[in-house]
Amino acid sequence: MIIKAATGFIVAGLVFAAPALAEHDEDRAYADGYDYAEVVDVDPIYREVRVSVPQRECRTEVYDEPARPAYRPGERPAAGAMILGGLIGAVVGHQFGHGRGRDAGTVAGAVVGAAVGHDAAQRRVARDANDDYAPPRTREQEVCRTRYEEHIEREVDGYRVTYRYNGRDYLTQMAYEPGDRIRVRVTVDPVGG
Repeated sequence: MIIKAATGFIVAGLVFAAPALAEHDEDRAYADGYDYAEVVDVDPIYREVRVSVPQRECRTEVYDEPARPAYRPGERPAAGAMILGGLIGAVVGHQFGHGRGRDAGTVAGAVVGAAVGHDAAQRRVARDANDDYAPPRTREQEVCRTRYEEHIEREVDGYRVTYRYNGRDYLTQMAYEPGDRIRVRVTVDPVGG
C-alpha cells in the first residue's frame, strides 16, 4: 500500500512538472539566442574533379646483336707479337757494334723488332677476321614506360539544406549532412521603438 501511494505521488508530480520543464527548456533555448529547426530536405552538391592515374606498361623487345670480333684487333695478338719482335730485334741488334755502339744497336733492334711484330699481328688479324668473329645472337630486353590515364570523378562538395522554422522554409548550404535538425540563431528585434 505504501509503495502504491509513493508511486502515485511520483507519477502525479511528473505529470504536473512536465509542462513547467518544457517551458524552462524553451526559455533556455531562447536565452542563449539559439533554437533547433526541422530539416525538410538535403541535396548533395557535386563538383567534377580530374583524376590522373599512372599506368606502367612494359613489353619485351627482341633484337639481333650483330657478329663481332672474338677479340679486338690490336689487343692480345699484337702485344705478344710486339714483345717477341722486340726480343728478337734486341738480340740481332746486340750483334752489331762494340761498347756503346752495341747498346745503341740493342735498343734500335728492340724498337724495330717490336714494330715488325705489331705489323705482322695486325695483318694476321685482318686476314683471319672472318674466322675470329663470334656468331650473331638474339637478345631480349624489357622496355617500360609510364603513361597517365585521366578520367573525371564527381565528388560531394557540400549539401543544399532546406529547413523549417516556425512554419516557414529556409535554404542554406552546409559542408556536412546535418541530420534531422539543425541549430539556428534566433534574434528578436523591437518594432517601432
